[in-house]
Amino acid sequence: MNRIVLLLILNILVLLNCKSKERFKPRNISEVEIQTFLKDSMLNVRALEVNEGWVSVISSAGVGYTLSLNKNDAVFRPKMLDSLNYRSCAFQNNTFFYLSIGNPVKLYKAGTLVYEEIHAKAFYDSMDFWNDQEGIAIGDPTDDCMSIIITRDGGETWNKLSCDSLPSAKEGEAAFAASDTNIAIVGDRTWVATGGKSSRVLYSPDKGKTWEVYNTPIIQGLETTGMYSIDFYDELIGFAIGGDYTKPNDNVANKIKTVDGGKTWELVAQNENPGYRSCVQYIPNRAGKELIAIGFKGIDYSNDSGNSWKHLSDEGFYTIRFLNDSIAYASGAGRVSKLTFRE
Repeated sequence: MNRIVLLLILNILVLLNCKSKERFKPRNISEVEIQTFLKDSMLNVRALEVNEGWVSVISSAGVGYTLSLNKNDAVFRPKMLDSLNYRSCAFQNNTFFYLSIGNPVKLYKAGTLVYEEIHAKAFYDSMDFWNDQEGIAIGDPTDDCMSIIITRDGGETWNKLSCDSLPSAKEGEAAFAASDTNIAIVGDRTWVATGGKSSRVLYSPDKGKTWEVYNTPIIQGLETTGMYSIDFYDELIGFAIGGDYTKPNDNVANKIKTVDGGKTWELVAQNENPGYRSCVQYIPNRAGKELIAIGFKGIDYSNDSGNSWKHLSDEGFYTIRFLNDSIAYASGAGRVSKLTFRE
């Protein structure tokens, strides 16, 4: 009797799951409205985050801006920090962290210096948090592995992982500080996209305690080729995009996806646009079907998991973050804008 009841329950769950899949229908977004809030030809903004009613960005000139989303999209408030080049930022609760790229590397927590690295090869590309206490930032190799620093105390202190605990880097392997999206996090799982002469995925199942590495078929072999951005919708479904920014129209082997948590990757939309893009993001709550890719050559949309793409705009940006499934904020050369996507 118990076996019969169990089988009935399993059949009901399968039916409900099938009905749920049947109910979901990807949209066909056909346009994007772009409303620019901050415009300054002297700014270069690659680091942007949306968090609980705020949009915060930091520029390559060391200027930070904050926009309140609770005040009818009020203007940005500028704050001069220093003259360093910042291309990474993250929120931990309501605390804003920002990280400079090159020697000397400086990481600030709400204006307080919490990590500094002085090394001729130091160059950091991206940062993110797993939870309120634990976070990660990644950079190019200074020794025989990618540079990875981790905090376990809410960002008060950061420690650099030894190469003994990381996969060895290949010759010419590094990362790109193009959009602050080299790191993807789902729960405790972490994926780091590398690029250059070798473009692979470093994977940790346990918040950076152990690591392994997966190969990818994306274009690589030159300092300017490889993955520029990676995103995961859940623990299995992921997408990465890149190419060669010096040949932005080339669309050969620059888009890859995985359905097994990054263990294997396949090329998609081969010889089809978009070409080089610096950032890709899953649109939230769209079952891993809908993505937006963005770069200085424009904005593109997919509603079939990245197998095909529609060009929405020639307006150029470097990076994008979603507020919900229709509104996002993007930044680029000289501006920060609100993007509204419509069918």
